[in-house]
Formats: sequence, structure tokens, C-alpha cells
Amino acid sequence: MKSTTEYSRIIAGTMTWGKWGKKLSTEEIIGLMNQCLNLGITTFDHADIYGDYTNEEAFGTAFSKSDIQRENIQLISKCGIQFKVETRNNKVKHYNYKKDYIIWSVEQSLKKLKTEYLDFLLLHRPSPLMDPDEISDAVSKLKQDGKIKQFGVSNFTPSQIKLLETSIQVEGNQVECSLTNNVVMDDGTLDDCIINERMAMSWSPLGSYFNQSSEQSERIKKVMNQLIKTYGASEDQLLLAWILKHPARLFPVVGTTTPERLKLAMKAVDINIEQEDWFLLLEASKGKEVA
Repeated sequence: MKSTTEYSRIIAGTMTWGKWGKKLSTEEIIGLMNQCLNLGITTFDHADIYGDYTNEEAFGTAFSKSDIQRENIQLISKCGIQFKVETRNNKVKHYNYKKDYIIWSVEQSLKKLKTEYLDFLLLHRPSPLMDPDEISDAVSKLKQDGKIKQFGVSNFTPSQIKLLETSIQVEGNQVECSLTNNVVMDDGTLDDCIINERMAMSWSPLGSYFNQSSEQSERIKKVMNQLIKTYGASEDQLLLAWILKHPARLFPVVGTTTPERLKLAMKAVDINIEQEDWFLLLEASKGKEVA
């Protein structure tokens, strides 16, 4: 893909670094950022809502106190979702893609992250009220002012992207994709990324495999037990390698804060699952052979 040359193959997801998860201290965030960089993970994925609108500031405070140079990392953030929290006077959870709000939201993210620009801005989820021309005006202004380098979306269907592209180019789409939830491989979403050379990113790349016991996960585990020996790899590595094999060249957004699991994630990049093994896992996920 033309638009993916600067981003690390594995992206560090920051959603659980703060209030919604580990509640890492400034020193711990600095340490985790450096661990990521030492492993070759240079891209960090944010959203304004993470931690009830607090994660970006916590990350930015740590970044400003670290020795990390801005040109050595890439920052992705998202906007648009409006939560009902103490810091926002919202009557209902909703989406806001008005021009002034998008610009204000990005400026808030820049202030909190202690940076002058975002490498990638994503609209977090599609809104039935989004106006392509208004979004285009906001994005064009932000790019003109050097506040964002690239513009994309998250959780958008191909038709919703086509709607936006009546006014503005969409350079990436971050979607849920894993062995346990791979709908985007069948509904045209990843086809759209390949055809239009969009950067495809996968959130929740390990899916529900480790989170819940189900008939699906039991089927997958039976295959995994064979492949672990074949490839000399862990389950989470094989889950990532399965995604990485797709020709859309997905970039997994990995949410772990454990150094050893981050190290394993990066090693997954070098695992080339054989075609029939890939389909064995797909068959286990779906519970039936392909048509």
C-alpha cells in the first residue's frame, strides 16, 4: 500500500493504558513507549474518548518528559464519538462531524498529546448525519495548517467511504478483524482497501480467543495445538500471523502492555503460515469448510 511506508507493522494500541485499564503512571508510560521503540513498534494508536477523554493527556505528559523525538514515532488518533461524561455536556451518546467540532477536537488532541501534528486522523465511527462536504472542509483545513498528515476512518463500510469520497480522499480504514471475527474479509471492506490502496488496520486482532470459552474457540484450539508445534510459535503469534497473511496488508493494533507479549507480537511478522494451515484455522473459526 502506498500510504503505509512510515508506520510500524505492529501498532501499539493505547486504549487500556489509562483509566479504562492499567492506569499506568507517567514513568510507566515512558518505560512502555521506550520498550515499544526498542522492539521496532513506533506507531501509537489513540482516540480522544479513551479513558473518558484522559488518555491522550496522560500519554502527552509522558512523551514530553521522555527523550523520544517526535520524528521517530507516528501518532494516530480518532474523533467523532461523544460520550456522556462529567467533562462533556452531552444529553446522549452521539457522533459529531461538524467542521468546527472536527477542527476543535484535533486541536484538543494535539494539545494533550504535546505534538504539532497527527500522522493519521480517523473518524471513529460512521454517523447517519455526516456531510461529506463539511468533513472535507475540516480535513482540508487541518492538512493545510499542517495539523494532520493523513485522513482516514474507523469502522466504515465501503459504501460509507464512497460517500465521503465524493468530497475527500480516505487513506485508511481501521476495522475489527481477527480469526474469531473476520466478517470484513467477506463483506468487501478489505477488498476496498486493496482496490483503493487504503491502509488497513485491525483493532482487537486477537478477537475473543482468550476472552471467552465457546464452541468456536474450542475448535480453533484443536488446530492451534497442531500448529504451535509446526511453527514453534505461541497462540497469540499465530493469531496475528493469520491476519498478517491477508493481501490487504493489515496492520494489527495490539493492546497489550506486557513487554514479552509485545516482543512476541513483533516476531509474528516473520511467521508465514502455509496456505492450507491458514484455511484450517478459517474452517475452525467458521465451523465448516469453505464453499
